[in-house]
Amino acid sequence: MTPIDFTLLAKAGTAPRTYKAGEVIFNEGDPADNLYVIQEGAVDIRLGNRTLATLRKNDMFGEMALIDKAPRSATAVAVGDASVVPVSEKQFLFLVSHTPYFALNVMRVLADRLRAMNRTL
Repeated sequence: MTPIDFTLLAKAGTAPRTYKAGEVIFNEGDPADNLYVIQEGAVDIRLGNRTLATLRKNDMFGEMALIDKAPRSATAVAVGDASVVPVSEKQFLFLVSHTPYFALNVMRVLADRLRAMNRTL
């Protein structure tokens, strides 16, 4: 994925949030209104007791929230201390209009995850 321009995220009105190791960013079933971009650290995506993925700097997660508005399908937990930048739908539209590569990155993430799912079937 193309590195994220965190200066641009700041211009979109997003401020990073810091989480301590083991702190939950969101739980499965929570309402979904943001996607998140990891600025520093790592985040586990978990379903029950199983870790589905460990994401790192510049990775995004929770992107389905901007597409289907359904509750969270998994839990996100900071692996170590982590800084993540939440991006709302309004901020996402700002980013897409100013940097089309941001939208392309989101589409690539979705495509990669769909392919990975297909491989497990």
